[in-house]
Amino acid sequence: MTDTTGAPDAESAPPPVPLLIIDGANVVGSVPDGWWRDRRAAAARLRDRLVPYARSGVAGLSGPVELVLVVEGAARGVASVPGVHVDEAPGSGDDRIVELTAAAGDRPCLVVTADRELRRRVTGLGAEVTGPRAVRG
Repeated sequence: MTDTTGAPDAESAPPPVPLLIIDGANVVGSVPDGWWRDRRAAAARLRDRLVPYARSGVAGLSGPVELVLVVEGAARGVASVPGVHVDEAPGSGDDRIVELTAAAGDRPCLVVTADRELRRRVTGLGAEVTGPRAVRG
């Protein structure tokens, strides 16, 4: 159905695609598997493990979702793959995650991190938060 201007009614518009933002450094660092020896390779392994979540979502956010993996520092240089957009933070990964959360507007947004300060910052913007276990294995 359309309104008098010819634009679709809000009721008939599809719901916005939820946004799932992954704090790459925090999730990688949550498992002591030697990630510190090669941060870029650890970020690439995480990226590859995240692909199925783009379709299925995670507990608290059903899929499909737009999935963004935020990397910083030595983890930069990891390419995006279908289903996972890798966002290279120009500075602080936490600051970039806050920017992405703020830009999400009214769409459902879930941030995966265990960082207490980051959790406070993004929930203040309306995002939900879950811990790294949501995307392990």
